Amino acid sequence: MISGRVSYALGLEGPAVTVDTACSSSLVALHLAISALRSGECTLALAGGVTVMATPGSFVGFALQQGLASDGRCKSFGAGANGTGWGEGAAVLAVERLSDARRNGHPVLAVIRGSAVNQDGASNGLSAPNGPSQQRVIRAALAGARLTAADVDVVEAHGTGTVLGDPIEAQALLATYGQDRPEGRPLRLGSVKSNIAHTQSAAGAAGVIKMVLALQHGLMPRSLHAEEPSPHVDWSAGQVRLLAEPEPWPGGGAPRRAGVSAFGISGTNAHVIVEEAPAADGAPEAAAAKEPSARVLRGAPAAWLLSGQTGAALAAQAGRLAGLARGGAEPAPADVAWSLATTRSVFDHRAVVLGAGLPELVAGVTALAAGEPAPKVLTGAVPAGRRGRTGFLFAGQGAQRAGMGRELYAASPVFAAAFDRAVALLEAELGLAIREVVLAGPGAQDDRADQTVFAQTGLFAVEAGLVALLAAAGIVPDAVAGHSVGEITAAYTAGVLTLEDACRLVAARARLMQELPAGERWPRSARARPSWPPCWRASRSCRWRR
Repeated sequence: MISGRVSYALGLEGPAVTVDTACSSSLVALHLAISALRSGECTLALAGGVTVMATPGSFVGFALQQGLASDGRCKSFGAGANGTGWGEGAAVLAVERLSDARRNGHPVLAVIRGSAVNQDGASNGLSAPNGPSQQRVIRAALAGARLTAADVDVVEAHGTGTVLGDPIEAQALLATYGQDRPEGRPLRLGSVKSNIAHTQSAAGAAGVIKMVLALQHGLMPRSLHAEEPSPHVDWSAGQVRLLAEPEPWPGGGAPRRAGVSAFGISGTNAHVIVEEAPAADGAPEAAAAKEPSARVLRGAPAAWLLSGQTGAALAAQAGRLAGLARGGAEPAPADVAWSLATTRSVFDHRAVVLGAGLPELVAGVTALAAGEPAPKVLTGAVPAGRRGRTGFLFAGQGAQRAGMGRELYAASPVFAAAFDRAVALLEAELGLAIREVVLAGPGAQDDRADQTVFAQTGLFAVEAGLVALLAAAGIVPDAVAGHSVGEITAAYTAGVLTLEDACRLVAARARLMQELPAGERWPRSARARPSWPPCWRASRSCRWRR
């Protein structure tokens, strides 16, 4: 029930699967989540694991097998390894397609470059590790990522600290990652179990989190209790070095990568390859998604959305919200707006309370709770079973002005990041200072804004930024349409064109129309519009659908 309970609490409607392959469960769940994202079954996935040891059963069972360390510490790959140590924990990863994360303004902490899962099958024992199977799953993950062993810098190993398991895993790593590496670049090896013990179902996701943090800090942390490597491993068989001390891991060169392993006592093995976030994931987007209040607009008026199954339920919800806001906590209005819009169910009776600050918003919800009219409170009811659809209509040349989008650029990191990407591509195509014209300062009278080449490129960049901003707020269209250059924005929004292709088309169109004699360009005024030729009428009637 646990995966269904999480989906119920968060309102998730994609695949909800509880995975139990013992110690490899969370990495197998991550592998399945990646597959669901690639197949389009969902757009955002939560993958991870949790272990709560409510009974002493596991302690008793492993103690009888002499598999527990007497001091409770995992001495992964160390000479003093004498068994594993149990731990409890929960580790969850949010996974999204890279293109979606960029478009939605989400921070990209790292990329899953490849993953693989296999099974020991008929081996030397159900619960015994199998070296050849471990080698196969590593090679499968490398092949899926289109990488060689030398492209990976460090492995976060399963490394439970048992006398049987550690040597088998080390030999598998020596046979795969330890071969065909450049001289002086050995594979570094460590295990988070030496820090937090073996969290079983959560262990694989914990290893991924450790490697993501290592990428962020530029440091490969040492593996504890491993000052002397295990004498049961032939370390000379390949280039693998135990992380007995922390080592720098700076970026700036080739992408940094780490492998993460999790091998279940059931015989199900998983391996993933984590890569540092690509440079295109810019700071404005990362900053935009750190907190809800920054993801839309800085300093903008907030809109609190409320709903109930009846008018009385709506008023009661408003009363509870007013009581919360007056309770002394003083929540940020934008954070409350974000939570109301994205985490609550939407019922038929609805209201929107607008306000520039917390006092104005509290006054609005108080009036709504009392059934009193208020100037910034909008109410209404939606017929049962009716779902509204959203359409975006993009304007063409004639809607431009110097300085359009300047205040929004300063207020919204999401808009700014999307605008910057589009402008960079357009300026590379045309060699013109589009940003300077579009974001002209207050009071600036730049006549270039009405020139076709600046008008069309500027409109496209601003509209692309608006699409990204609305998407960050959870607003995506069911249908799109546009006029003139707005048709290209519509095609880009619908996914018909990539941003690069759309910018190339906009730039070429704007340049060719700019080169026409002044009397032959499309007139700015709709009142002076000529008779449209048949091909133009046909294109104007075209509608792009998602």
